This record gives sequence, C-alpha cells and structure tokens, in this order.
Amino acid sequence: MIILKGITKTFSSQNILKNINLHIKKSQKVVIYGQNGAGKSSLMRIILGEFRPNNGEVKVCSADPFLSRKDALKNISFVPQTPPPLKFSLKELCEFVCKTSDVKFDRIKFFCDKLELDLNGNLNKPFYKLSGGMKQKMLVAIAFSKDSDVLIFDEPTANLDPKARGNFIGLLDEFAKSKTLVCISHRVDEVKQICDRYIEMDLGEIIKDETTGDHE
Repeated sequence: MIILKGITKTFSSQNILKNINLHIKKSQKVVIYGQNGAGKSSLMRIILGEFRPNNGEVKVCSADPFLSRKDALKNISFVPQTPPPLKFSLKELCEFVCKTSDVKFDRIKFFCDKLELDLNGNLNKPFYKLSGGMKQKMLVAIAFSKDSDVLIFDEPTANLDPKARGNFIGLLDEFAKSKTLVCISHRVDEVKQICDRYIEMDLGEIIKDETTGDHE
C-alpha cells in the first residue's frame, strides 16, 4: 500500500530524513513514534505528496504522490495534528465533503454521534471557532465517513478528553479492521490494542521496527 525506498529529505544543511526504507502492507496497523524532531511528520508529508524528497522513491496505492497525487490520495483519509483554520460552517464543510468524496451527510452524522459530537446543533458554527476537541472529532468523523482504504492520523487523540479517546479507539476497533492504519502518536499505550507494528524514529532515521507475532 505504502512503499518508500531510500528517502532522504534535507532542509538547508539539516538532514530531516536519512535513507528511509519502509513498506506498509494492506490492512496493517502501524504506529510511528519518537521524540519531537524525529522526522515523523516530515515522513507523513512526503507520503501525502506535500514534501518532495531530495532522493528516493514513494508509492502510495501503486501511484507516485508527486506525479499522480490525485490517484495516490484518492483512497487515503488523513487527519492532521493541527486542524486547518477552515472558515466553512459545519454545514458547508459537510456539503463540500459530500460533493467531492461521494459521501452521504447521514454517514458523517453517524460517526459524529459515535464521537458524541452534536452535528445538527452546530451546523451553522464556523469550523475555526470550534474547540480543539470538537474540531478533532469532526475531522475524524469525516475521515471514517469516506470509507478510505488507508487511514492516517497525526496525534489523533491530542485534543480529546479521556472519554473521547476511548470512543476514537472504539471506532478504530469496529470500523478499521480491514483498513490500513498509520498513526503518529506519543501515546503508544492508547493505540497498542489495535496496532500490530511499531516503528520508532529518531533524528530522521527508523531505529526500531517491530511487528507483533500474530501479524509477521
């Protein structure tokens, strides 16, 4: 599903990523962790075609995200750590997602309900004025509603309270079993029950890559 070969990324004279080789298989559940500055987010931005590497090859769902970004990303749902400052109301945001991703409004509401977000009661509110937790829930609900083959979350529980974190993990356990999942997280303990591969990064390198016995 996601293949990186010999990926190097440099900003000025600083090596952000150093010869990264990574193959994430279909239906695998992966958590990528490490200290701040380890290169986790830069790695995700390369997978999503936002950063072009200095060297190496990237394939996402058999497509090159730099030459055919639409093909590479059409089967991916991504939720960033920092929600974008969207000026859309939630109604306008839902209409946009429904139109561009062939999603039904009821499906978005279904996942909002699962996350205990009152969508109907907040439809006229601008997204950027929501609390951090509400923004996170909305983006997660949209990601699940699109039913993508690959789910990528960058610190998905950072803005969620303990109950909402539990609801999020429950969604993963119930609706992501057949999907490829990639989580960037400092909270490895929270996602360990649903992940089968653990990748630790430090200073732009993968220093540990472990797969649980049942999924080797």
